[in-house]
Amino acid sequence: MSSNFYCDGVDKAPQRSLLNALGMTKEEMQRPMVGIVSSYNEIVPGHMNIDKIVEAVKLGVAMAGGTPVVFPAIAVCDGIAMGHVGMKYSLVTRDLIADSTECMALAHHFDALVMIPNCDKNVPGLLMAAARVNVPTIFVSGGPMLAGHVKGKKTSLSSMFEAVGSYSAGKFTLEDVEEFENKACPTCGSCSGMYTANSMNCLTEVLGMGLRGNGTIPAVYSDRIKLAKHAGMAVMELYRKNIRPRDIMTEKAFENALTADMALGCSTNSMLHLPAIANECGIKINLDMANEVSARTPNLCHLAPAGHAYMEDLNEAGGVYAVLNELTKKNLIHTDVMTCTGKTLGENISGVINKNHDIIRPIESPYSETGGIAVLRGNLAPDGCVVKRSAVAEEMMQHKGPAKVFDSEEDAIAAIKGGKIVAGDIVVIRYEGPAGGPGMREMLSPTSAIAGMGLDKEVALITDGRFSGATRGAAIGHVSPEAVSGGNIAFVKDGDIISIDIPNYRINLEVSDEELSERRKTMEIKVKTDLTGYLRRYSKMVASADKGAIINY
Repeated sequence: MSSNFYCDGVDKAPQRSLLNALGMTKEEMQRPMVGIVSSYNEIVPGHMNIDKIVEAVKLGVAMAGGTPVVFPAIAVCDGIAMGHVGMKYSLVTRDLIADSTECMALAHHFDALVMIPNCDKNVPGLLMAAARVNVPTIFVSGGPMLAGHVKGKKTSLSSMFEAVGSYSAGKFTLEDVEEFENKACPTCGSCSGMYTANSMNCLTEVLGMGLRGNGTIPAVYSDRIKLAKHAGMAVMELYRKNIRPRDIMTEKAFENALTADMALGCSTNSMLHLPAIANECGIKINLDMANEVSARTPNLCHLAPAGHAYMEDLNEAGGVYAVLNELTKKNLIHTDVMTCTGKTLGENISGVINKNHDIIRPIESPYSETGGIAVLRGNLAPDGCVVKRSAVAEEMMQHKGPAKVFDSEEDAIAAIKGGKIVAGDIVVIRYEGPAGGPGMREMLSPTSAIAGMGLDKEVALITDGRFSGATRGAAIGHVSPEAVSGGNIAFVKDGDIISIDIPNYRINLEVSDEELSERRKTMEIKVKTDLTGYLRRYSKMVASADKGAIINY
């Protein structure tokens, strides 16, 4: 595939006439055509600055001898979509983004691509597209938000949601909530903790698809503009050397990504996205690999919501490269993999120093000897479920309690705010999976309500949906098989005892096989019959969470 076909021969004169209609000169037509995939919009805080990133990338491409051409990608703000029907439209956009970018790139024969994402599904969607199109490609994100400051402490979006829970519990006044509302999100950028957007932007560095600082340089820093110019120049080097995404995103690179995920304490959503991206590269990642990597990988970072550090702090401490350098001290990273710099990962991280041992723990003294994410199995989740154990209080690492069962997120929130959930309970929210939701909504509102009420060390939540990267506490998602597919989560009743054992990777419903068999005969599977439009199509095509919620073609 090449844009050269525009330039030669009488038979391509019609195409050239349309490029002339754009005001494109003959000189521009004769240079490599670089597609700039812009996720700019005016509703997502993480994307409102992307127009400036685009202009910087265009300048970098032009300086290095290419012709930059911009086209759009969509993006949903998970925070704005949270807690209502809008969240059904978040995960589903990952595949829309991948599909539409593939269409634009291949229809117009771009020689190379620069992907400019920032927020949750935008990053993996464009990584999936990069693998499919497989022309020289580099990523540069819009960058993370600076932390807010409330009552003398740094804060973020997760604190904002928890403030609402504190108000419901009578711990905050309306004035307290309004102060958080006005100060929690002080700048543009992806929300300031190690939530899904920042997790995926950091992992883009690890995969070798983004330059150093892509995941951590704050959106409002001038260094972000410089990074964008360098990305524009770097993609032209990738073009000249013919280094393509599938040359970079290899099996070793994905193993590095899983390892860094565990060390950084990334969002559980990475367990949906990494398998989906790998699938586009012809590589299989299953959930059991996560526990294998976690068992040998120490957790070095406790960024919000797991701790009180933020992306700006990680950036100042040396960023993702400093974390990777710590991991090399125990030979946990494949350093020989190729990256978008044209150099190996080992060459990229050589000499990078960990400047703050409070933000990035030395590998000799980690937060824990095992990684930040765990995959649990048992009769409640035979195909697995996922928990961000680095954000779970020690008291909840092993827990047993009675189930309080809800068939939707809304019903669960009403019960939590109505005081119907008490210490020791295990909240079960079902029919929120990829197909059953559909769309696998994030459950930040119920987890934040529980945390805001001070119950996060006493109450667990289990769902076939998923949790925001901003969630903390014993929040266990991605239960597979999901309820609508006949998974055992569909047959849990109020009062059933559920046992959770995170250190031993177990989760069980303490109900006999005979009783579960009887319930299957009498309890109806609740299938939504009123779906329309894209959600209806998505529900019929999406695979289960343990497969990365990929689309079955």
